[in-house]
This record gives sequence, structure tokens and C-alpha cells, in this order.
Amino acid sequence: MAAAKPPIRIGSDNFYESKLMGEIYAQVLEANGYTVERKFGLGSRQERIPTMDAGQIDLVPEYVGSGLGFYDKTKISGDGQANATALQAAIASKGLTVLGISPGQDTNAFVVRKDTSDTLKLTKMSDLAAVQDQLKWGLPSDCDTNPLCSGALKDSVINYPPKQRTALGASDVPMATALQGKAIDLAELCSTPPAIVQFGFVTLADDKHTQPAENIAPIVRDDYLAKVDKAAFQAILDAASAKVTTDELTKLGVEVAVNNKDVGEVAKTW
Repeated sequence: MAAAKPPIRIGSDNFYESKLMGEIYAQVLEANGYTVERKFGLGSRQERIPTMDAGQIDLVPEYVGSGLGFYDKTKISGDGQANATALQAAIASKGLTVLGISPGQDTNAFVVRKDTSDTLKLTKMSDLAAVQDQLKWGLPSDCDTNPLCSGALKDSVINYPPKQRTALGASDVPMATALQGKAIDLAELCSTPPAIVQFGFVTLADDKHTQPAENIAPIVRDDYLAKVDKAAFQAILDAASAKVTTDELTKLGVEVAVNNKDVGEVAKTW
């Protein structure tokens, strides 16, 4: 008989939405009698994945498109469930399981200020090639090794790397602040951060289809699942994920990134 509810270590990447999803999963498990150790802000996917592979965390929220792209970008698609299924195949040998995906998603998005869009006539990704050297690019610190950043850009959009670029945290507040303050002219953000609406940024249409569907799902170590009632454990997390719509992600982002509320309090209220 499986042991009852052993402590679980939950990690996250280092941007607010990943921490928020980790906190949501932590709180629903705590409400069901689990003891949770939080290990949030582990870094980018390139840093976080080896930490999980080494057995230092048991669960992490993952964006299934980018997660799949880390292993094989040729398999990514605009279908979230297909990405989750392919991601499961890619990580099964590592002793990891992908649980149910959220209906909501947060894709990678390339955005500019409205003045830049108007001046350079930038409305879609394919417009960037002609003006790439006129722009100060804000890109994630892991862009060179991220197939959905440098890989997507060099494959179909620009001559990578751009001449002027600044490395900032992916999809995080400093990236949006730098864009608004004109320290950079183009930023890679997630599609749900409130800064896009708050500052009137223009999201460039992905006419080159560079980004996959990015529904969110917990990834859990199989050696942890072997210690619990797997069906009951998954039911708890699947129920939480099922309530995470794109609209909810955006609203929660406003609470954290604009209203500066604590991630734990935002998750608890939600």
C-alpha cells in the first residue's frame, strides 16, 4: 500500500507566473493534507530541468510547448494536448509524468511600443527583418540556447543574433519596464502579462508561426507518484489546472505585477 502523503518539493522558474502556478499547486495540495516545501525561482528552463532531473524537486509547472521545444522543437504545434502528449513521450525515460493541462495558455510574444510600431510600421514578425539593426532588442538571458527564442528567430525571422541586445528575465517585470522606459525597443514577453495592456504595447502577429500552444501542466517525478495514491493526487491538481483560463492568468497577473500583491496571497484569494 502506498505511503500516505509524503512531503513534496515544488519548484518554479524565475518569473512571476511560474511562481504563481507553483503556489496554486502548493496551496491546493496543502488544503488536501500534503506538506509542501517551496523551491521557487530556480532560474530558466535550462537551469531548472537539471535540478529536477537530479531529484531535488518533485513537481514543477510547465508550459507544454516550450517544454517540448526544449527536447524537440520539430514536434511542437498549436495544439496544447498534442504538445503535452509529445512532451510526455520525450520525458518518460527520465521518470517524469505530465499531468492534465490548463485550458488557458500563455505563449511567448514579441512586443514593441506603439511609437516604434507606428514609426517602423511593425505589426507582424515578418516585418522585423528589414529593421532589425535599428532596434534595441530585449531578449531572455537563455535566448542563445532556447530553441523557441534564438531558434525561432534565426529559422524564420531575422539574422540572429541582433546587433543590439540586452539580456533580461523572460516574461518578467524588468523586461516590460525596460521597454516602457525605452532602454529597449522590442521585448520578448509572455502573452498574458498586464504590462502589454497597461502600457499599450503592440504584440507582433506571429505570421511566421514561431511559437507553439503553451497550456500549463504540472510535471511530477514518478518516484514521488509511487509513494502516493496517484489517481487521487492527479485529481487534485487536474481540478486546479482546469480552472486556469487565459483570462484568469491575465487577471492574476494584474494582481501580482501591477498591484504588487504577494504571490501567496493572490493564489489564496483565487
